[in-house]
Amino acid sequence: MEILHVSAECYPMAKAGGLADVVGALPKYQQHLGHIAKVVMPMHRTEFLYDNEWEVVHKGYFSMAHYNFDFTIIREKTNKLHFDLYCVDIHGLLDREKIYGYDDDTERFMAFQIAVTEWLSKWEHHPDVIHVHDHHAALVPFMMQQCFAYRHLARIPTILTIHNAQYQGWMGWDKVTYIPAWDTWKWGLLDWANTINPLACGIKCADKVSTVSPGYMNELMYAANGLENLFNYEKGKCSGILNGIDYSVWDPAIDTYILDNYSISDFEDGKALNKKKLCDDFGFDIQNPLFVFIGRLVNEKAADLLPQAFRIALEKAGGKCSFLVLGSGETAVEQALQQIQHNWIGFYNSQIGYNEKLSHQMYAGADFLLMPSRVEPCGLNQMYAMRYGTVPVVRSIGGLKDTVIDYGGENGYGICFNHASVDDIVYSIGRGRELYNNKITLAKVRKTMMMVNNSWETSARKYIDLYKSIYK
Repeated sequence: MEILHVSAECYPMAKAGGLADVVGALPKYQQHLGHIAKVVMPMHRTEFLYDNEWEVVHKGYFSMAHYNFDFTIIREKTNKLHFDLYCVDIHGLLDREKIYGYDDDTERFMAFQIAVTEWLSKWEHHPDVIHVHDHHAALVPFMMQQCFAYRHLARIPTILTIHNAQYQGWMGWDKVTYIPAWDTWKWGLLDWANTINPLACGIKCADKVSTVSPGYMNELMYAANGLENLFNYEKGKCSGILNGIDYSVWDPAIDTYILDNYSISDFEDGKALNKKKLCDDFGFDIQNPLFVFIGRLVNEKAADLLPQAFRIALEKAGGKCSFLVLGSGETAVEQALQQIQHNWIGFYNSQIGYNEKLSHQMYAGADFLLMPSRVEPCGLNQMYAMRYGTVPVVRSIGGLKDTVIDYGGENGYGICFNHASVDDIVYSIGRGRELYNNKITLAKVRKTMMMVNNSWETSARKYIDLYKSIYK
């Protein structure tokens, strides 16, 4: 089969979160299974763009409201990612350094989707499946079916994968003219709660809808940021397929970012050496259990609870534990986390921003990874941690519930709690300290988690089966 993935992100070209990791890995594993997988995304100005060779494969133009745009499709020439990567360049609109966060993001991603559909309409042959990801690409199935210029694409099967239903791409009806001429009798496909809702439209128009874990799919039936009724109505075409992780990137035996490589046969020595480097770099006592948080400092990750939880945990432990945070997000949370450093020098530190190398070093050197998320559609960090023998401390929700078993149960390997609250976080940190002091049990837990197979191979096959179920 030939599959075209449409996404705002793809690692290593551009990454803001887990979406990039998925879109950077799934096509690679689909290629391994003998299929042709391609990715098209906006041409963000990143290091990857400038460090690699590109060729122009298409030039075109389109209209959006009263504006005319020229666009260029470029392709990475060397097949560096093991699949064809295409980028859409629209001068002044998509060629920016940040992926999100601009006042005209609505216009940017609308233009991206129109350009992709326009390009697709000019192909000499058609892909077997169009796989769109999140709201930034969710209007593509609608345009293929309802826009007059693109109706010859309507028979191509479409899949929408929802990585996070909290973000839906809402825009007012005053912007409906952005969409190329379409059958206005079908306005209801665009509408949800009297606004244009791209994610809702994608759910209605795509042949199949997937989410990134079975647990999250179940949660969306009663907690979907306003789309609960729609998910219940469309549940017959919805399924949850758990994300995997790319073992060619996340493997402590070959990871070039970490100080000392190790495997399941020598993880104790390997983790000890990596922990020593991390503790030396940040001034921690290597004898203390090291807890880390890696991710976006936002409400859905419950990052706002961390400052108080860390203070209480440090007071209870009398300084017999260490905390390290890597991430960025809400300014108030960033400031609150940085303020702790003044009172707990040698026990706490934070690095505001994104640092791929440091994140790998933290997975390798830490003892525990904290994920107290309010919302976690799948979560990849807990799988990275398990791969590196770092115990995940997670709230049992969404994909975290699907992937982490409490070590108190049979064949368990993590620490699980029920509520996104300061009390539950502090209590779980206490459980972590107890586990850390029981070296025999800790070694058993680490060995168990490192044996869990979270590779993309199984998930990639499930996506191929999903495609085949609607292949026309």
